[in-house]
Amino acid sequence: MANRNKNKGKLFNTAENRKESYDNYVVQEESTLLDWLLANLNESRTKIKATLKGRGIKVNGKQITRHDFPLVPGMKIAVSKTKRNNTLKSRYVKIVYEDAYIIVVEKNVGILSMPAGHHSLNVKAVLDEYFHKTKQPCQAHVVHRLDRDTSGLMIYAKDKKTEFSLQADWKGTVYDRRYVAVVSGVMEQDEGTIDSWLKDNKSYFSYSSSTDNGGKYAVTHFYTLDRSPQHSLVEFKLDTGRKNQIRVHAADMGHPVCGDPKYGNGDDPIGRLCLHAYVLCFYHPVTHEPMEFQARIPQNFIQLFR
Repeated sequence: MANRNKNKGKLFNTAENRKESYDNYVVQEESTLLDWLLANLNESRTKIKATLKGRGIKVNGKQITRHDFPLVPGMKIAVSKTKRNNTLKSRYVKIVYEDAYIIVVEKNVGILSMPAGHHSLNVKAVLDEYFHKTKQPCQAHVVHRLDRDTSGLMIYAKDKKTEFSLQADWKGTVYDRRYVAVVSGVMEQDEGTIDSWLKDNKSYFSYSSSTDNGGKYAVTHFYTLDRSPQHSLVEFKLDTGRKNQIRVHAADMGHPVCGDPKYGNGDDPIGRLCLHAYVLCFYHPVTHEPMEFQARIPQNFIQLFR
């Protein structure tokens, strides 16, 4: 299972833009903003950093999010007293983390990652509406995708520069990405690796070959987490990010992902594609801090093994 680092990611909620009240202070000696806040506020380091990230600190009337912002005597600091709540209300999208540059969400099944047609339900449109309602002058920029019927964690950039930064070195930026799936049948191995070349045809079906077929080389590591007489709960960790990679490789092993209409065998115990992106770890594109997120395994996956 994934390393749960409680101090990196999953800590911060978004701020609701509304009229706020502030506690006001005057700086008495030189310091950095974070050090001053730690010394003068009766709050935990985690909560103070969350307030900074959530744009709840003003210095001389300007919002500051930099923890190393230099302070000199006489500067005025305002700390928001307003309780900040996540104002996004959607059955399809939940905000996990947000700052000035990125937003990490957990998407549900049944929604696309980005627009595909004039009336398609998609995460980008949901986030753009949220930014509009909270008076944020930004848009959601798609960095990577999940299929409509795959749930789980995703990153969106809030400006073009951050989008380009993430996409320019995606493999170097994202250092751990894992999915969990319910697959058909009982896995023979506890763990292992499967690799092949994947090539699409005109019907967008990916064919797998143990030898180079002109497609793209794909590597998937798997770890069996649980078994029942009919199914297995499996964690998949990607070395490469090819289209439908996990679904094809699971089928190659003779244990296709349950509920998969494309590569499956008809085994559909809960009426959905049983694939969930539950671990996402990356270096922040601006601060370069490690950001580590883990979503819960869907409850209807777990119930199959009780």
